[in-house]
Amino acid sequence: MKPGAVHNTFITRMDADADVIATAHNDLQAMGEASRLGIPISISTDPRNSFASVAGQGVAAGSFSKWPQNIGLAALRDPAVTRRYAELVRQEYRAVGITTGLSPQADVSTEPRWTRIADTFGEDFATVSALTQAYVEGFQAGNTGINTNSVITVVKHWGGYGAQKDGLDSHNYYGRYMTFPGGMLDKHLAVYDGAIAAGAGGIMPTYSMPYGTVTAEGVTLEEVAAAYNKPLLTDLLRGKHNFKGVVVSDWGILRYCDDLCKNGVPLPASGAYVPYGNLAYSSHHGTDFGVESLTPVQKIAKSVNAGVDQFGGVQTSDRQTLIDAVTTGLVTEARVNDAVKRILIQKFQQGLFENPYVDVAAAKALFATGDHQAQANMVQSRSHVLLQNTDKLLPLASTVKKVYLGGSMKMDAAVVTARGFTVVSTPSEADVAILRVSSPYQMPFPSSILYGLFHEGNLTFEDGNDPLGDYAAIKAAQAAGVPVIVNVHMERPAILTNVMSLARVVLAEFGTTDDAVLDVLTGKVKPEGKLPFELPSSMTAVTAQLPDVPFDSAAPLFPFGFGLSY
Repeated sequence: MKPGAVHNTFITRMDADADVIATAHNDLQAMGEASRLGIPISISTDPRNSFASVAGQGVAAGSFSKWPQNIGLAALRDPAVTRRYAELVRQEYRAVGITTGLSPQADVSTEPRWTRIADTFGEDFATVSALTQAYVEGFQAGNTGINTNSVITVVKHWGGYGAQKDGLDSHNYYGRYMTFPGGMLDKHLAVYDGAIAAGAGGIMPTYSMPYGTVTAEGVTLEEVAAAYNKPLLTDLLRGKHNFKGVVVSDWGILRYCDDLCKNGVPLPASGAYVPYGNLAYSSHHGTDFGVESLTPVQKIAKSVNAGVDQFGGVQTSDRQTLIDAVTTGLVTEARVNDAVKRILIQKFQQGLFENPYVDVAAAKALFATGDHQAQANMVQSRSHVLLQNTDKLLPLASTVKKVYLGGSMKMDAAVVTARGFTVVSTPSEADVAILRVSSPYQMPFPSSILYGLFHEGNLTFEDGNDPLGDYAAIKAAQAAGVPVIVNVHMERPAILTNVMSLARVVLAEFGTTDDAVLDVLTGKVKPEGKLPFELPSSMTAVTAQLPDVPFDSAAPLFPFGFGLSY
């Protein structure tokens, strides 16, 4: 950015030490101060305090404290824990100059095949509502709106994103629909009310568009993407739900989804897939679902008039497009001024006009204490859900000395050895086999521009659906006659029907270190988690359930809220 430029909101994906990030953000603020109006910079980030990060959806934690993903907080179902997490993360963000968090996800994950469940608070409307509000209160330093200690929350993704048709994701044209055959959209929207009452600074609409005619609270939606959907943003969000903050679009909504975006990229003869980030293809990616026939000026006008105040992921040309929409009368100056006023007020509320800079030395000192990580480690362990503990194998007896390690998330032998165990090379040599594994998945659209980012489809551990070899590893360990412990990273509600008879112990985790797992296995910390979603018994049950209705698969293997301890 050059002095005189008008940009004053950015997203950071820097992954570096705290002092490096803080220095870079101070340099950016100096540029803002030197600009024509001297407006301070607002710096936002995708979530960056967990183990998993998907390009465009999260940032590697790096030097920031590492916690379970939100679904792990949901397993504890304790608003105080979620609020404490948010308070500590807020301190880290503000220390390095990050003033806006593009979080939390208030999407209710009623469709078990959906790829983004790990960043939600689960399947239960009441739990999602309570934890979303607690998150906002922790990030914004209170329940009365934005103040000088706040990190603004942008709660997402308004409109029912957790009810994706067939569990497919609307970053992609093939997954553009959200669907509500159970008539539950009202409840998907109501989970935002606590956050709105606490003064959430922002709300982000989903990319998705309604499938067919959808009505909520007496309002019929347009069959267009949420960021263009005036009934959804103005009539419902602003009107019936009384939201006063900034409506921020998801990234790149103004781009056209062209034929390449819709039909997929041509696959090389070798069969190798085109990786995400290939500029030859990613520039064709858009999410203007339902408004593809509009001109750029018509499209930006429709979104602004629908209720979007601020666009994410814009291109330089979009600025002139908005000006053209005003000069041609499609958007009024009053509407633009309304949006600008909302954005500027929040900068004043945060105290950025008085002092946008951060203390680099203080940032370095905060991150060096290790206190935040110690608290995060405890939550990692406590959030484990114990699903099976045959013959009370856990906590492991002191006589268990030799362990075999396996699975796609295989534990670090050095970490295990440091805890007094001997790591052996085959299951048959071991007193116990410990397998850290991932939830099964498919990537059914290999020609998608964003191929590789989304785990969709089949949830079952079974032959023929074993992308990482985890099911084969479990069977091999069991065949060796050794007691088997399976620790599943539950990014989606995995179907464990074929696993239960192969393992003595089955645990679900939601983002943990090896040490946090060992704390649970050895009894240093007891597992306290309860399932934040039900675990279906079969894919037949999954395909028969309604995508917008919670807890409705037939004969679930484990119900919502199940969890043992010892």
